[in-house]
Amino acid sequence: MSDSGGQRRARVRIGIGAAVVVLFVGLACAVLFSALAPKGQSDSATPGDTPIGNAAATGAPGGAATSGPTPSGSAIFVHILGAVATPGLYELREGDRAVDAVAAAGGFAEGADQSQLNLARFVTDGEQIVVPVVGAAPPAGPHQGGSAPGTQVPGKLNINTADAAALETLPRVGPAMAARIIEWRDTNGRFTAVEDLMSVAGVGEKTFEQLKDLVTV
Repeated sequence: MSDSGGQRRARVRIGIGAAVVVLFVGLACAVLFSALAPKGQSDSATPGDTPIGNAAATGAPGGAATSGPTPSGSAIFVHILGAVATPGLYELREGDRAVDAVAAAGGFAEGADQSQLNLARFVTDGEQIVVPVVGAAPPAGPHQGGSAPGTQVPGKLNINTADAAALETLPRVGPAMAARIIEWRDTNGRFTAVEDLMSVAGVGEKTFEQLKDLVTV
């Protein structure tokens, strides 16, 4: 009987020892799993990467490559000459003003007579603006500081290209005189010198004296 009881106690001790070993192995596995789990999650996705990448790639609001506001109005072309930094033909937009044309040409040049140009007025398609230098005669034309058609020299009207309305802005030139000037150049060709105006009927010495400094050919 004593041998049977000793064998049973030995088997119980072995069973308890095995259970303890299994318990420790389970705890070790649990600790190992908990230690490895955060590392695996951080490798799969870094917080914040996706939103930033999407904004930069798609041009969504907040991206760095967004464009500025689109200009409103149709395109117009204005020819600006005279005392500006870079005279030439410039594309503007409907609703732009003379100040925008001057800015497009690089601003006023040294010696520009800014008082002869109304910077606040609206410009029109095909307009030519002449900015005179200080001391030059005021530009002729429908706008102060804007030339009439054909004007090529700052502050002077080109009598070879000016139309009747522009010619009538000159002193002592009315509708009849303007018509005779146009008729003379249609018959004889271009004026080669301002003195040719004296060949037009009705242009005497007194009239020519008032015109010679205001016109060019």
